[in-house]
Amino acid sequence: MNRRTKLAGSLFAAALLAAGCTGSGGTSKGADAKAPVDPDKVTGTITVLTHRTDLVQDGTMKKYAAEFNKTYPKVEVEFDALTDYEGEVKIRMNTENYGDVLMIPAVIKKSDYPRFFASLGTETERAKKYLFTDFTTVDGKVYGQSPMGALPGFLYNKRVWKEAGITDWPTTPAQFIDGLKAVKSRTDAIPYYTNFKDMWPLTNWTYVDGAVSCDPRATSRLAAGDPWAEGEDLRVGDTMLYDIVRGGLIEKDPTTTNWEASKPKLAKGDIATMWLGSWAITQFRAAAKQAGTNPDDIGFMPFPAQKDGKHCATMSPDYNQAVNVNSDHKEAARAWIDWFTDKSGYAADNLTLSPVKGAPLPEVLQPYEDAGVKLIELDDAKGAAVKEIDNQSEVGIYKPDYRQDLVDLARGARKGSLDDFLGDLGRRWEEARKSSGS
Repeated sequence: MNRRTKLAGSLFAAALLAAGCTGSGGTSKGADAKAPVDPDKVTGTITVLTHRTDLVQDGTMKKYAAEFNKTYPKVEVEFDALTDYEGEVKIRMNTENYGDVLMIPAVIKKSDYPRFFASLGTETERAKKYLFTDFTTVDGKVYGQSPMGALPGFLYNKRVWKEAGITDWPTTPAQFIDGLKAVKSRTDAIPYYTNFKDMWPLTNWTYVDGAVSCDPRATSRLAAGDPWAEGEDLRVGDTMLYDIVRGGLIEKDPTTTNWEASKPKLAKGDIATMWLGSWAITQFRAAAKQAGTNPDDIGFMPFPAQKDGKHCATMSPDYNQAVNVNSDHKEAARAWIDWFTDKSGYAADNLTLSPVKGAPLPEVLQPYEDAGVKLIELDDAKGAAVKEIDNQSEVGIYKPDYRQDLVDLARGARKGSLDDFLGDLGRRWEEARKSSGS
């Protein structure tokens, strides 16, 4: 599975593209996609654009459609799987022909959602049942729904950590680094793997935000001040990454890392730890099976920080599915989104969080429930403002570049001090925040 098939489309694709769309969305047709009342009366052929090329190729999406047809027999579902999803859909959205159902591309500004997508209802109503509604809410109306969610965390080889003498999750960055040092001294594994060369995994460090402070308003805090001020979540996370690299606890040459090769290496115990997300668990367990090792060796632990004696983890959505505002079959498109979210089992099949409130955690996250990890749904009301500040500042918290610079700084390939480096990020952020009026 390549990186475009992983979960976290909205988690890790934010700000992949800098240009805007100027398409003709929303020019002539109704703006609401109402929920179907009688399935037998819902008709039409709908096209679903998807980044899950793997699931289209192996027939999984076709199986979902067959199950959907048991409830909606008069709707034909066709899939258009796109390898370069963001790039291709951006082009299509300059016309009215961008499918009937699609994942909302990161390039689309939140304020433009009503131009391109049909409303699924009010946030007041949808928030009673679903998580993540405010990520697509504009003026009180919801324009998309994610079929699954993810948690950030460390993928780790439990056998290796146990060999190093560590069975309990660290509760502070210092304890975590001590754990990596124990892995280095007592095992042959690489304590921490940066995935530096592939770049995109480094963006996952932004999702430390909220886990340190255990604050649902962590995103709003990014829009209100310096994210790298003393004690702020991003400073804590970036400092820990710096200390890991500075301490020689990573691979010998970060410029030679390989994402696909890292999966079997962690599964076999050649690598001990990586900061990724719960979306990756299935991939690493599959790699363990292929390598002939025990999939149960793949563990998942939260960021090493606690609030009131409990770890915290932030819940974030995958790509949000939406209905094309120009679709001639909005009712059928809405039927697909509702069924796919509520009934398909897609989240469970991928061992990820269900967006339906009250749904049980997947088996792979049972240790989180047993340990009482507090799961936080971040308030995204200021999400658009944060992205605007990020773009103006050219810091790129949703891009890998500045963390590549941070790794280079820590390994001596770049001159300077950590304080100066983080201070520069903070100054640029503050200048952009003030000029944007946030």
